[in-house]
Amino acid sequence: MEVFFEAATGTTAGRVRKVISCLGKVEITERQAEKLELKKNSRLSPLLEKCCLRLVANESFENAEKDIEIMTGMKVSHSSQQRLVQRYEFAETEAKETVDSLSIDGGKVSLRTDLGEQSEWRDYQAIMLHGQVGAGFFQANQELIDWANSQPLAEVITCLGDGHDGIGNILAKIGKSESKREVLDWYHLKENLSKIGGSNARIKQVENYLWSGKIELALAKFEGLEGKEVKNLSAYLNKHRQRIPNYKLYQELGICIGSGGVESTIKRIGLRMKISGAQWKAENVPQYLKLRCAYLNQKIA
Repeated sequence: MEVFFEAATGTTAGRVRKVISCLGKVEITERQAEKLELKKNSRLSPLLEKCCLRLVANESFENAEKDIEIMTGMKVSHSSQQRLVQRYEFAETEAKETVDSLSIDGGKVSLRTDLGEQSEWRDYQAIMLHGQVGAGFFQANQELIDWANSQPLAEVITCLGDGHDGIGNILAKIGKSESKREVLDWYHLKENLSKIGGSNARIKQVENYLWSGKIELALAKFEGLEGKEVKNLSAYLNKHRQRIPNYKLYQELGICIGSGGVESTIKRIGLRMKISGAQWKAENVPQYLKLRCAYLNQKIA
């Protein structure tokens, strides 16, 4: 390996340092490391570092330590992998093409508390620029808004949300109000409809009405019915009637009606953030979200 370094760089100058690589522990000089763009003070080769990052984006630090050793024969402790994530500088995620639709959804993360105290759950948000990239933000709504507005937004942009007030407040600050199309995500709408129970025929009829944007006809199907679920759905439809379009027409025109992309992102982030028993230091959450989204965007280089 040392012969390769000399042949690749044409030098043997400088002090020798030891680096852990996927092929084993190697020695490399300062000048060789400089020419090969190896980071100063890094004990891991670029490829081994990338492998560690991809593993911890998908599993616990402890499991990543075990898997790295099985795959490469090299031992990189879980604490070393955690420090790698904490100090890693992720390239800014940017859309390469004009963004004509986006969606936002939220999740929760359990924060570490003092021994004996009940765990605290805090919100984070993920945004997906459909067909391109996504990003996650922990208690940083303004940062999310600024990031979204820095992207190449189309003249008319479709913004999808689940109807939650917090998500609506964020969407209201993205893009220009006069050229923005806010849409209640069809899949969330169907999910809320399914909660009322009762006659399957009635639910199907209401779904057909809503699919065509016929809110009044949908509401009329519940007239005279009692129950918390029916009242909640009626209030939900009335509150968001301006965000309920003719979904059938939108679909025919190629306008996005569902936030499947961000839902998938939130679920995949959540699979890692909600490992059984896991609790996070609040200061570590933002960097991990960047790691997870970089992995989902395939941007870990």
